[in-house]
Amino acid sequence: MKLSIKYAAAAVALASVAGTAQAGTLEDVKARGELNCVVSTGVAGFAAPDDKGAWSGFDVDFCRAVAAAVLGDGSKVSFVPTTGKTRFTVLNSGEGDILFRNTTETMSRDADLKLTFLPVNYYDGQGFMIPKALGVTSAKDLDGASICIQTGTTTELNLADYFRTNGISYEPVPVETNAEAQTNYLGGRCDVFTTDASGLASTRASFEAPAEHIILPEIISKEPLGGAVRHGDDQWADIGKWVVNALINAEELGITQANVDEMGKAAGDNPSVNRLLGTEGDFGSMIGLDAQWAMRAIQAVGNYGESFDRNIGPSTAIGLERGLNAQWKDGGILYAAPIR
Repeated sequence: MKLSIKYAAAAVALASVAGTAQAGTLEDVKARGELNCVVSTGVAGFAAPDDKGAWSGFDVDFCRAVAAAVLGDGSKVSFVPTTGKTRFTVLNSGEGDILFRNTTETMSRDADLKLTFLPVNYYDGQGFMIPKALGVTSAKDLDGASICIQTGTTTELNLADYFRTNGISYEPVPVETNAEAQTNYLGGRCDVFTTDASGLASTRASFEAPAEHIILPEIISKEPLGGAVRHGDDQWADIGKWVVNALINAEELGITQANVDEMGKAAGDNPSVNRLLGTEGDFGSMIGLDAQWAMRAIQAVGNYGESFDRNIGPSTAIGLERGLNAQWKDGGILYAAPIR
């Protein structure tokens, strides 16, 4: 009988801990009136402050979309800049509520670091940038090169794997931030800069003479980039997940920042649109929000394609094509779970 009581008490304690974890982040954010969003220290087009401290970028838009869905206002965000080394510590310590920071989902980050990843919002891969004057046309010709690489990233591991597989050597030049990498690379302290291809495009666009630098053709890894939250709060993870899905689905359904108000006034003929905008069904309550949560997210930043084009698309200095990140109907692999 004593043994049974002991185990019953333990079960009650565990249930209490689980209940506390489940109840946490949404209530904390609402009580604070502000979302603490973990971002990079500055990657142009993705997350960077201007000279007045105002943040903008593709990752920033997802922070604002979550704030709009939860708090009713996409401006109610406090941005928490982090390096590759510090980002997960900041998130897991509770200093950040959610992370949108050009971060690759991996098994060890999920299972060992106790992160719950949100849907992929950018399909990427690691590449190499070099001065055009070096005359190198392939990464396989980089034997003995010095390479700037950010610590605490999957980039370090991918680089070691690639050079080992191809039987060539390199000299790592470790850096903490993208800005430090840029300074070292332009200063000639490393021959090569390696990171996600999108990050290379972003960095090169900020150079005074971008045409003097080339991105080599090899992509040496899979880098599914996406947001993340801490383990243990399923409701909060669901909110992050479905906000990302809402922006992707909005593009597929033709819902834009310009037409969302009109389309959300009353139920129309398309049930998928109705469910997304809250005029049919009761999907907001499933994640602890009201019926217009997705509508507010779209009002704040537009759909996925609008955010992509505005921040990093072909008409921007970054100049990225949609590629893999095109909608599945348009030759890409971008595909969001349906709201139904």
